[in-house]
Amino acid sequence: MNSATEVFEPLRADDPSTVAGYRIAARLGAGGMGRVYLSHTRGGRPVAIKVVRPELAEDATFRRRFRREVEAARRVRGAYTAELIDADADGTPPWLATLYVPGPSLSQAVNRRGPLPVPAVLWLMAGVAEALQAIHGAGIVHRDLKPSNVLLAADGPRVIDFGISLSADATTHTATGATIGTPQYMSPEQASAGEVTAAADVFALGQTAAFAALGEPLYGTGPSATVLYRIVHSAPDLSRIPQELRPLIARCLAIDPQERTTPAEIVAWCRKQLGEDADEDGGPALWREVTGPELTVPEPVPVPVPEPAPEPGPAPAASPLAPAAQPYTLHQVWQPPEPSAPEEPGQRRKRRWRNALIAAASVATLALMLGGLWSVADKAMDGLRDRAKSPATEKTPTGPTRPASGDPTRKSTGSSPDSKANANPSPNPSPPASPSPSSPPKAVPYPSLVLDEENSIALKEPVQLATRSGDLRLNCEDVGCALESDTSVIAQLTGKPHGSLDSCRTAVEGRTATRSQDLGSAAAGSEFCVKHRATGDIALLVLTLKSTPWTADLGLPSSLRADMTVWRAA
Repeated sequence: MNSATEVFEPLRADDPSTVAGYRIAARLGAGGMGRVYLSHTRGGRPVAIKVVRPELAEDATFRRRFRREVEAARRVRGAYTAELIDADADGTPPWLATLYVPGPSLSQAVNRRGPLPVPAVLWLMAGVAEALQAIHGAGIVHRDLKPSNVLLAADGPRVIDFGISLSADATTHTATGATIGTPQYMSPEQASAGEVTAAADVFALGQTAAFAALGEPLYGTGPSATVLYRIVHSAPDLSRIPQELRPLIARCLAIDPQERTTPAEIVAWCRKQLGEDADEDGGPALWREVTGPELTVPEPVPVPVPEPAPEPGPAPAASPLAPAAQPYTLHQVWQPPEPSAPEEPGQRRKRRWRNALIAAASVATLALMLGGLWSVADKAMDGLRDRAKSPATEKTPTGPTRPASGDPTRKSTGSSPDSKANANPSPNPSPPASPSPSSPPKAVPYPSLVLDEENSIALKEPVQLATRSGDLRLNCEDVGCALESDTSVIAQLTGKPHGSLDSCRTAVEGRTATRSQDLGSAAAGSEFCVKHRATGDIALLVLTLKSTPWTADLGLPSSLRADMTVWRAA
């Protein structure tokens, strides 16, 4: 996990190039459920697409479970979860797309650098507990929280994979007596196929934190049955865990679910510990050391442009001996002419009379045409004679004049106003070309922009400004933060996150578009549309990172990171 090449694998021969219109850029990995790929939305946002394995897709029970997963994930929105973007549980095969989190999993980070220091474990527990608050608030129990399902982003952890999640109001999920989850991180009630509640996720959080502090599972390794027996029948050995973490992890691992701490209490406890031990820059600097250098995400795969059809060459010259081609309509079949019957005397008189009338009409038409032409020519000659006799002709010539005969020194003293324009008149002037229809505005992406209380973002280049003179500013007070502008109107998109130029046009013209938008309910993945009132530029701002309320309590600056796409003069 030290370089992007270890994260983004090239596609293999059996990998799809597209999934439901999403163009695949790289392979992210594979698991028991299926394969995971990197793709992008139409606005350029990176997403992770999970495609179910074909053999699982044919299992009706699995499809029902996958459909529950999709429905559950749609209800979860939080700063520490990877938000669901799109899905099709009935597709062939089923798939879902979530926001891509650029960072290693907890298991990968620990395997790379070893156990995490105590402050980093506290940051981890607080972030995961906040994610559990969002998950449980949507009425969902995760049931498979473990180090590989916790991704370490630049601003904190992200909880992913609701593959076996269970709605809290569901009565059954699997057959009676079956256990679902990863053995090393199950709760005792889950391991014994008992009733599973939100407290089971707190137990898994305690085990995940212990793994981060120890570098290995708390209950050891070995056959699944052996590990499950230890979890159900023995108390965990916490002596190897750092003293600062033992009280909190012990409360998470209580055998009785009713005696376990809650996610809200975990967040409060970690805030208190970090407030005493972390200085202004220590927390973020330490977290960056754990996550490693920020990855460069591959660019979106361009839409292939079909090659233009070759222009037809000149047709081969016809041979003088070849018969001329005859135009045939569809289904036309040549028939030999039928022999005509001999004409009667009366028919011959009618035919001669009809031909005579046609000839007379042709002569009359021709005479009228010649008479009209002669009349036009005669009028034109009269006009030329009148102009020649008029004295104004000498004073205001219509073009460059030659010196008068007998006076070689005489020069032209003037010209008509139209003489320059008509110096070289075209005999057949062509009508002015109609303007070609304007092409749609081009989307210009600006990824990973940082906005804090000292800088700003502009819709024109350069977009990242070190001063507050740009079009978008972040303004934070005691009651919260807001996105503000003096030059533009801002509107937050709601519903399915698929921001585009059309949806932004509608949003910035609506009643919710103002010069200030509160960020209290915004999280990673939230979308804001911006329209510059003078230039007409439209921008889509997608939050990727957002500072949390408890980092502000530690004296850390409020900030956010966002991807911006601009359509200029839209």
